[in-house]
Amino acid sequence: MSDGSSFYITTPIFYVNDVPHIGHAYTEVASDVLARWHRQAGDPTWFLTGTDEHGQKILRTATANGVSPKEWADRLVETAWQPLLKTIDISNDDFIRTTDARHEVNVQLFLQRLFDAGYIYTGDYEGAYCVGCEEYKQPGDLLDGTGPYEGQQVCAIHSIPVELLQERNYFFRMSDFTQPLLDLYESNPDFIQPESVRNEIVAFVKRGLTDLSISRQTFDWGVKVPWDDSHVVYVWFDALLNYITAAGYGSDEEKFASLWPATHIVGKDIARFHAVIWPAMLLAAGLAVPKQVFGHGWLLVGGEKMSKSKLTGIAPNQITDTFGSDAFRYYFMSAINFGQDGSFSWEDLSARYQAELANGFGNLASRVIAMVTRYFDGDIPNPGISEGADERVRTVERRVVDEADAAIERLAIHEALSAIWELVDELNGYITSQEPWALAKKPELADRLQTVLFTAVRGLGTLAVLLSPVIPEATAKLWQSLGGVGEITAVPIRTAYHWETDGKVWPLEPLFPRIENIEGADGPATAPAGASVAATPVAVTPVAATPAAAKPAPATAP
Repeated sequence: MSDGSSFYITTPIFYVNDVPHIGHAYTEVASDVLARWHRQAGDPTWFLTGTDEHGQKILRTATANGVSPKEWADRLVETAWQPLLKTIDISNDDFIRTTDARHEVNVQLFLQRLFDAGYIYTGDYEGAYCVGCEEYKQPGDLLDGTGPYEGQQVCAIHSIPVELLQERNYFFRMSDFTQPLLDLYESNPDFIQPESVRNEIVAFVKRGLTDLSISRQTFDWGVKVPWDDSHVVYVWFDALLNYITAAGYGSDEEKFASLWPATHIVGKDIARFHAVIWPAMLLAAGLAVPKQVFGHGWLLVGGEKMSKSKLTGIAPNQITDTFGSDAFRYYFMSAINFGQDGSFSWEDLSARYQAELANGFGNLASRVIAMVTRYFDGDIPNPGISEGADERVRTVERRVVDEADAAIERLAIHEALSAIWELVDELNGYITSQEPWALAKKPELADRLQTVLFTAVRGLGTLAVLLSPVIPEATAKLWQSLGGVGEITAVPIRTAYHWETDGKVWPLEPLFPRIENIEGADGPATAPAGASVAATPVAVTPVAATPAAAKPAPATAP
C-alpha cells in the first residue's frame, strides 16, 4: 500500500443512461482542483474518473433506443461524458469504464477471492424492486401511486411502480463488519467527512448491517460471477471496484501499492455506499480502506435538487459557452461551501463573474500590466526602499499561501479561494492607496513608483500561481504576460511567492471579457459582448431525459 506520500483522488463513476449535467461537472471540477493543487505542490498525484456501464437500467435504456448496451455506452461516453472533461478543463490521469477488460477480469478476481475466503453464500430474496434505482425497496421507501398508477406501490424517488421480484442470489457477509466499521470510524474521525455525513453513516451502521445481495440472474448485462455464469455481479459491487482495478489491482501490483488508498469525492447521497459497503469489501479482501470519503452537498436549482425530470437539469456547456470554463470552475468552487448544499442561479453567476473575476482579478491584472508597459516600457522595475504598505503586501502573500494550502488539505476548496481573494483585495487596495499614476507625474518619486509596481507585479504573479488549479486558462495567459519562467504548473504552489520572471511584461487581453445583459426566455440572462441571443443560456432547460445521477441504494438481505 502507499506510504501516504501519493495523492490518489477519484470521482464517482457516472451512469451512462443519459448525458451529464452541472451536478456531475461540479464533482469533476472539485476533484480536478484538488488534483491540480497537489500536482503543483510536487505530490505524486493520480486522478481517476470514468463511467458505470452495467446494470438493468442501462440494459433497458439501450433496448428502448434500439441498440445493444455496449453500443449505447460507447455512444454516450464518446459524445457526452468524455467531451465533458474538455468542456470544463479536467486534467484526469485515467478514465475507467466498467466495460473495460482490465476492470471486468479483476472484478471476477476480487469476487473469487472473497468466495474462497467464505464471505459469499447463496440465499433467496424477494422484494419490491425499482429498476430506476437498481435496488430492492423497503416499505418505507414506497408511496401509494396516483393517476395512472393508482392502486400500485411506486418508488418515492422515481414515482414509478416497483416490480415484485424473487431471486436466488449470492450474498456478501456484510453483517460481519458492523463492529470493524464502527471501530474504523472511531479510530479515524476524518475517514468520513463532512461531519454531517459522518454522523449519518455512523448512526446507520450502529443499527446493525445486513448481508448484501451481490448478484442478479434476471438479466445478463454485467460482469459474470466467475464460478456461476448464470449470475451477473450486482452493479454497485461491480462499480465500487473500479477504484482499485484502475489503480492496478490484480494486474500491476507495484502500481497499486504506490497509489492505494484513495480519497473519494462523491455526492452525499452515495456516501453510504463508499463509507460502508466499500470498506467492508476491502476489509474482507485484506486490503487497506480508502484514505477518506468526502460526501459533498447537492446543487440546488430553484430550491430543489438538480433533476431533469423537474426541468432543472442544466448542461455544463450552457454555462461555458457564455462564461467560459474558468468562470464555471471558479463560480462553483467559490460560491458553494464544499460539503454543503448550494444554490445555483444565473443572476448569482453573472454577478460574481463581473464583480470578482472581471473587476476584481481581471482588472487588477490589466492595470498592473498596463502601468508597467506605460511607465517602464514593459521592463519590470527594480524596487527601491520598502515602506509599510509594501511589506504588508508581502506578508499577506505568504499568509494566504499557507492558509490556502491548509484549506486544501481539509478539502475546503471554498476556504482556499477565500484566502487567495484576500490577496486580490489587498493588491487592489494597495494600488488605490499608492496611486502609481500620480507617482509617475513626479520625477522625484521615481524610486517609489518602481517599488510600487514591482510589488504589484510580484503579488500578481503569486496570484497567478495560486489560482492556476482553479482557473487554468486565464492564469496561463497571465503567466505569459508576466514573463513567467517555465510552465506555471511547474511552480511549487506551497512557495508560490518565489516565482521567477524573465524581467519583462507583455500585452494582456482582458482575462474575463465584459458581459452584456440581454433578455432570455426566463428573464434576464447574460452573454459576452457581441454574442447572439440564440446562444443565451436558459436557467431550467432540460438536457435529455432522466439525469445520469449517482446510483441509488443497493439491495440487502432481510
